[in-house]
Amino acid sequence: MVTFEDMTGLFLKAAGDLGLVTHPEFWLNSRSLEREFTCTCHTGRCEDIERESTCMLSFTWGSLDTALSIDGPAGICEFFHEAEQDCLHLHTNAIPPLVIELAYSLSLEGKAPSEEVLLSLTQSLRLNASEHSRRTSDSRPGVAMVLRDGRLYPEVLTLQQQVEIPIWHPLGMRGLHEDTPVTHFHTVLTGNDSEDDERGELAERDEQKDGEVVVVEPHPEEWMPRVMEEVCLDILHVLSTLDASVTSNG
Repeated sequence: MVTFEDMTGLFLKAAGDLGLVTHPEFWLNSRSLEREFTCTCHTGRCEDIERESTCMLSFTWGSLDTALSIDGPAGICEFFHEAEQDCLHLHTNAIPPLVIELAYSLSLEGKAPSEEVLLSLTQSLRLNASEHSRRTSDSRPGVAMVLRDGRLYPEVLTLQQQVEIPIWHPLGMRGLHEDTPVTHFHTVLTGNDSEDDERGELAERDEQKDGEVVVVEPHPEEWMPRVMEEVCLDILHVLSTLDASVTSNG
């Protein structure tokens, strides 16, 4: 299992190893007990941040994530009643993935390109950003406007992307877009060494006595470091694409 601290630590380590400059912030919603993480990322010197492209990464870690990271699915089941193999609390593949939001921006430095140039700029940015993104999806470019002297002027070029990470799915990233019904899975409640040896393996449906697929608890700590490294590589590629798009259309 991974914790909120593990997630943020893995991201900050991957970012540092790849040369990204980070400015992290941590928040706690005292009512919902949700934890929030935001981090401004950029390359180059902090003094030049107003003239360079930046990325604001953010995600929310809910109370269910905290419970799963501490006790696992069996712990949640035992909180309500005695653990049973067919309990719905154990179906971690039904839990929505963690969504990481990426918000890029680059100041146009007072330039006022024509509508045709802006359209070409946003289209090329979307195309290039999508081509250079391994984990991110749904690239949405845009232009933030400012009102001056009764007229609207383009001020900031923006780009929105998302990363979906199915932390609690037994199949990990491979299970993100699988269309498998929840009833096809249940968690093995391991009680001895022989059952522990089956960790990480999936049994075929027709090989089970009761016609069920047996899945052990998810272990995202085994693949999460690589995913965070790829997210940081995506950020670096999009930052360079953003700078190159403005330069080539300047």
